[in-house]
Amino acid sequence: MHLITASDHLSDYLVETNTINYSDRLIQKKAEELFHPNQNEIEKAKIAFEFVRDHFAHS
Repeated sequence: MHLITASDHLSDYLVETNTINYSDRLIQKKAEELFHPNQNEIEKAKIAFEFVRDHFAHS
C-alpha cells in the first residue's frame, strides 16, 4: 500500500475543524469512557478503531 499525503507534517492532520470537533463536550465524555491513563497508545488506537467500526455506518 502506498499512501499519498498532502503534507509531511503530522500536526497538519491533528488540527481541529468544524467537521472534526474533538473539543465538543460529548466527544470528550466518550473519550473519558473509552480511554484510561494506564492504556498505552496502541491500546487506545485499537479501542478507538473498534468503537468507530462498531458504532458508525461505513461502506
